[in-house]
Amino acid sequence: MTEPSTASAPSLRRERQLAMYRRASQIMPGGTDSNFRAWGESTIYVDRGAGGLVWDIDGNEYVDLRMGYGPVILGHADPRVDDYVNERMRRGVSFSLTSEDEVRAIELLCELTGWVEMARMTVSGTEATMHAIRVARAYTGRNKIVKFEGQYHGVHDYALISVLPNDVAELGDPDNPVRLAWGRGIPAAVAETVIPARYNNLDVLRRLFEREGHDIAAIIVEPVLGNAQGIMPQPGFHAAMRELTREFGILLIFDEVKTGFRFARGGAAEYFGVTPDLATYAKAMGNGYPAAAFGGRREVMSVLPSQVSHGGTYAGNRVAAAAAVKTLEILRDTPALETIRRTGEAIQAGIREVIEAKGVPFIFTGHPSMFGIMFTDRVPTEYRDWANTDHELYDMIAVGMHARGAMPEPDSREPWFICEAHSQGDIVDRVVSIFRDSFHAALEARARSGAEGAATAAS
Repeated sequence: MTEPSTASAPSLRRERQLAMYRRASQIMPGGTDSNFRAWGESTIYVDRGAGGLVWDIDGNEYVDLRMGYGPVILGHADPRVDDYVNERMRRGVSFSLTSEDEVRAIELLCELTGWVEMARMTVSGTEATMHAIRVARAYTGRNKIVKFEGQYHGVHDYALISVLPNDVAELGDPDNPVRLAWGRGIPAAVAETVIPARYNNLDVLRRLFEREGHDIAAIIVEPVLGNAQGIMPQPGFHAAMRELTREFGILLIFDEVKTGFRFARGGAAEYFGVTPDLATYAKAMGNGYPAAAFGGRREVMSVLPSQVSHGGTYAGNRVAAAAAVKTLEILRDTPALETIRRTGEAIQAGIREVIEAKGVPFIFTGHPSMFGIMFTDRVPTEYRDWANTDHELYDMIAVGMHARGAMPEPDSREPWFICEAHSQGDIVDRVVSIFRDSFHAALEARARSGAEGAATAAS
């Protein structure tokens, strides 16, 4: 995270966090448990959260627009979920035996999606996509998996191909993308089983299927390109891809870790009206508790348990299963998702007015519950389009918002996540006001930088 030169930005208290960063860096690489949280001396160390707000260990308060990268669909420390989990966990947490909580969680998953016939719980989205890929290979007897550039499916080796390069030229020829491993430690033999493709490009996909379809087990897709601010599919793209996979006997996996139980009660499959063969869920499924699942058509899932290895000491543990039960019940029985959508729309309306007043070209991407702000005059259709947006301006604004009391991810590829609790109090007005001040400060800083550059060149 880089600090913009916005002198008018207020100063955050950082003494305790700097001390914690130095302490943590001695024993934890980057001072955190995840590369995505490692922001150098700007790393934030959280103390607590309530509703749509979080506080760091220095006592700075923020409107949380990250929501843990999306899991916290209702709000931090939601008493409806926490009280239920606390009551259930007193019966014991981990038995490596199956509880009614697990069965009830899967029943609710099947009920809300309306198409999943069988599913199993895991602990993380990474595990869910890993197992879905394995099931697809076992069911089809084929080896290769197609994934789209810029899409994130977790941190197992088969997922970390062509994910998030800053220089999109590294992705290779648009018609024949390279298998770009994200980071070291991924065997070349693993990368060879994953074929990258371009999102929203059916022509390239058909040529790929015609060339290698005989050995393609599945295509895995985030229905919305979550790690590029939520780039939406072109009209009809998912339906056409569904027909194409059927034509070639290839399974379609929807990675609904971000979109599941957020875009609609039945996730992106309901929202776009397209039924895949398999899907993965996590994040909003448990309102922040580590609950995840993979499931799909009965015929496909029936390769378990006899033909495919799947297990996990903590899969379906009491805490995660109880959280999933209560969260899914709330999403089913209350207008929470409608409230979230309206709140996102209200924030977008305020931001639109701010940006349009300055005449800066921009586009909202994604869904009101999970949206991005791209500074561009072209509608993006794939990850490569991200490179042509003014993401430096976005990053300056995001960092400036931190200093003023709101916390989007300081990376233009990550969308804003809205929760039910953001509808409470003056949060919408606060977010718009903070965005306005940060946006104006970023434009002023850029103007000063341009003027100074011109003066230097003239001298």
